[in-house]
Amino acid sequence: MKIDLSGRLAVVTGASGDLGRVMARTLARCGCDVVIHYHRNKTMALQLVKEIRILGRYAVALQADVGDRKSVFGFRDNVLRQLRAPDILVNNAVIQYPWKPVLEQPVKDYEGQFRSSVLQNVLMAQAFVPAMKKKSFGRVIAISTECAMMNFEGQSAYVSGKRGMDGVLRVLAREVGEHGITVNQVAPGWTIGDKERKLGNRVSFKGRNAYASKVPLRRRGTDQEIANVVAFLASDLAGFITGAYVPVCGGNVMPAI
Repeated sequence: MKIDLSGRLAVVTGASGDLGRVMARTLARCGCDVVIHYHRNKTMALQLVKEIRILGRYAVALQADVGDRKSVFGFRDNVLRQLRAPDILVNNAVIQYPWKPVLEQPVKDYEGQFRSSVLQNVLMAQAFVPAMKKKSFGRVIAISTECAMMNFEGQSAYVSGKRGMDGVLRVLAREVGEHGITVNQVAPGWTIGDKERKLGNRVSFKGRNAYASKVPLRRRGTDQEIANVVAFLASDLAGFITGAYVPVCGGNVMPAI
């Protein structure tokens, strides 16, 4: 068996970021055409479009603020105008604020996390899922985090947004399942990406080693390992999986029954 996404179109939000780029490339290598969403980094988005076209797939870069309804629906209209209704949504865009205690975290940080986590998934669903219902097929994949289960000190704004989106997505999975649409979450741990690879030995290994020592597999995952799970969930191989929160963190968190 292999993952074959030939003939499919995916939208990847936050695709100009470290993890977004790897997921977009991976979907393209599986045969998927890709809409590269970006918020500010147009240069990186256009570079990624070139890379995907070299792989033999079609790609286009489009801008939007995923926390704003008008912007998201304008983005949808541009996708439909330039391509067609997508089969796969990968809701990956996120805002990261400095982690602070609840008593010190600014209210605006909670509001920003709500927009980037909860509202992104609501608005992307409202914009794109109706077309999926018409063709009785769709994949909605949202990028969550192991932090949503850990609830460590300083994570309250980040966790509140991710746990809120978890509720939205599980309800959505129940509401659209009869139309052949699956809705799942991929939850990475502290992942190694291009930014860290470039820094190499210039960054202290102390914190990274302390983290890895507590992971059952005794290492950190890579961006490619996250992208592999996304590609699987986007494929027909995962056609009977929905409403799932899938940790990709070496066993660092283990949802229990």
